[in-house]
Amino acid sequence: MPALSAPAAHPAGARLLSRWLLLGEWRAHPVRAFVAILAIAIGVSLGFAIHLINAAAFNEFSTAVKSLSGQADVQVAGREALFDEAIYPWLAQRDGVAVASPVLELQAAVAGKKDGGPLHILALDVFRAGFISPDLIGAPAEGQPFDTLADDAIFLSPAALRWLAVAEGGQVALQSGTGTVPLRVAGSLQRARAGQRIAVMDIGAAQWRFNKLGKLSRIDLKLRQGVNRDAFQADLSRALEARYPGRFQVGQPNDENQNSRNNNLSRAYRVNLTVLALVALFTGAFLVFSTQALSVIRRRGQFALLRVLGMERGALLRQVLLEGASLGIVGAALGIAGGYAMAAVALRFFGGDLGAGYFAGVQPQVQFTPVAAGVYFALGLGVALLGCAAPALEAARAAPAIALKSGSEEVVTTRLAKTWPALACLLLAGALTFLPPVFELPLFGYLSIALLLIGAIALMPQLAAVVFRFLQRAWLRTDISLHSPVRSLTLARLANASGQAGIALGGVLSSFSLMVAMAIMVSSFRVSVDDWLLQILPADVYARTAASGGTAGLNPREQASITALPEVARVDFQRVRSLSLAPDRPNVALLARPIHLPDPGKSMVLVGDTLPVPDGDRPVWLSEAAADLYNVKPGQRIALPLAGGLHQFFVAGIWRDYARSSGAIQMPLDDYRALTGDLDVSDAALWLAKDATGDALQRSLKSLPFGASLEVSNPSAIRALSLQIFDRSFAVTYLLEAIAIVIGLFGVAATFSAQTLARAREFGMLRHVGVTKGQILSILALEGGALTALGIATGFILGLLISFVLVFIVNPQSFHWTMQLHLPWPLIATVAAALLTAAAATALIAGRQALSAGPIRAVREDW
Repeated sequence: MPALSAPAAHPAGARLLSRWLLLGEWRAHPVRAFVAILAIAIGVSLGFAIHLINAAAFNEFSTAVKSLSGQADVQVAGREALFDEAIYPWLAQRDGVAVASPVLELQAAVAGKKDGGPLHILALDVFRAGFISPDLIGAPAEGQPFDTLADDAIFLSPAALRWLAVAEGGQVALQSGTGTVPLRVAGSLQRARAGQRIAVMDIGAAQWRFNKLGKLSRIDLKLRQGVNRDAFQADLSRALEARYPGRFQVGQPNDENQNSRNNNLSRAYRVNLTVLALVALFTGAFLVFSTQALSVIRRRGQFALLRVLGMERGALLRQVLLEGASLGIVGAALGIAGGYAMAAVALRFFGGDLGAGYFAGVQPQVQFTPVAAGVYFALGLGVALLGCAAPALEAARAAPAIALKSGSEEVVTTRLAKTWPALACLLLAGALTFLPPVFELPLFGYLSIALLLIGAIALMPQLAAVVFRFLQRAWLRTDISLHSPVRSLTLARLANASGQAGIALGGVLSSFSLMVAMAIMVSSFRVSVDDWLLQILPADVYARTAASGGTAGLNPREQASITALPEVARVDFQRVRSLSLAPDRPNVALLARPIHLPDPGKSMVLVGDTLPVPDGDRPVWLSEAAADLYNVKPGQRIALPLAGGLHQFFVAGIWRDYARSSGAIQMPLDDYRALTGDLDVSDAALWLAKDATGDALQRSLKSLPFGASLEVSNPSAIRALSLQIFDRSFAVTYLLEAIAIVIGLFGVAATFSAQTLARAREFGMLRHVGVTKGQILSILALEGGALTALGIATGFILGLLISFVLVFIVNPQSFHWTMQLHLPWPLIATVAAALLTAAAATALIAGRQALSAGPIRAVREDW
């Protein structure tokens, strides 16, 4: 027979042999290969889909923001939401400026419309905007050219027309204070982007109608030809800072700061979604490992025979790697196609934020990106190669003379299971939890979780040996062991074949621990939000002007009317404003409200102690996110832009806020009013007078002259709505968790099935010595149950450790807030029961198939 070690002489024969080995293995165990391919495909498709969704949503959002700036070269904006228009002439006359276009941006609540948020209004000077933002000038009806200047006219984008269900020529009522402003839809904005809900009106009309006289949001500057934008921007920034310290920010449309601001809105959410999606891919890597490890064990004699016939070690190594790579190639290709389809469907039905509310008002379209597809394809292939690397090396290193002997299978798993790399992974995982975030992302936290999983899975053979040998010794010391050979055989097999048991345990461990960790993380967050809501909603009734509208509010006369109601014992008013503390970050929310200064913990949920306020200082309390993002600690001072200037405040403490990931600041309402002179408020918390009822108070509020503009609710309704929003935001997380559970169940079933079928010779020998089929099936069921129970117990401990990293490391570094730990026992118990059932049932079904060949045929290879 010609030597197989000369592939150059017989390349066709080598290829035929390789193809025969590959396809023969797939035909012999199609289910196991299918599950490994499925896991890789799901992992790649989820990761690729979320990447496409995030990229489409972010790009569309950024483009939509840029479209509102037109062809402006430089933009001047205030650090407060609005600033005095007195600066406009100074900017318009500045050397190098060709055109200065004033802009007033408003978020106006739509009267009678509770869903969808406010309407984004851009108020422009049409004569100036024509040179910078011609696409934002409305198209009036034929014969009405002056509607662009009319004080009762508004132009809506096609998306806004559909959302408001109004046609050109119709009426739309927007809220100003507690009253309404009726406006005529004079035309449309035909060049607005798809899904962009915006409106445009004359700037003078908007200032008058919405009580914003003399106020602007930004000024767009078009520079003269030849003027260097960067140099002009730097010079203007210095001049404004010298003339108006801390009041203005100068930038360029879609510059680095604006892109960073847009990116920071949702980066942590997007990155965490991607990591959760790759959990399935990690599970796929282990399934490839178990598939190839069991395949090497089962075909150990075949590989040894090929080595004897002349196949070189390198050729055998390449063959096993090829088998693993084929799983990765098929899985990754299916994943890329599935990911694109999933992204298209998700964007069509759920939007670019997948229900989280980060990219409202945009309608992104999925775009196939070859580079990203290549990266995720390589990731799927790499995971498959990584999973089969150790089995491939073992197959190549095995000595043919030893491998040809029956019963040497445990040597394979013994070599694959090394203690020191596992311990090194666990120690390194613990050390990584002490490292800070990288670019405000918990990269070391994610790496720590991966090392925890790898180290724990690598330790499973040793753990199985220790546990089952202890149980075997304890069992043999009992009198019952003399009359229960089935249990004795089961424990003997588990104690002395711990390597193969470790492979099966790894499947249970990886799937169950990840499920436990994800379940604990989501449950901890939900319970923490629920408890937080109970603490921050102490009043009996809450009232506010129209939701999300920046043009609504209660003036002092209306506040007095609410306070005078007979059902009201006490009322706390609150003013909410938006402030910019850094040009590259989203704005923070300023909450001015009554604070119990002797004990601020009665007014907010404090994290740690509050500090005494030095005499003459004004105190503020920062949310966890604000303190972390701006690196401010209690006892320090922070400058806030208010009333056209920077004011220093003493940071008295940190409070917990789950509503605003960009940060929030609380200050006493009296201090705010003294500084700004702003006496309006946004909402009110009301406590009932003696013998009054919540329903009676709500009716009294609605009966006020301005009651129709109030949204009145009780704490339980607010809490229920908040949790509903939470669940909608985490719907994708719940889906990813469910997928991880399903893949884990399939993986456990495939692993136990493969192990059982690989032991046909062992079962044949047991049949020869008198063990019945029923007893062998009992052994398999007990083995499956015992292994799964150990895997569940270990997986729970590992999942708890991973959840510690998620809750106390990843979450604070991602979203900048802390939470309490909560274990969802019913869900954990349900999944544990499902795993136990799946393992035992699979072992029984596979055992029946393994026993169907008969004892003589099963042991013929040992003759």
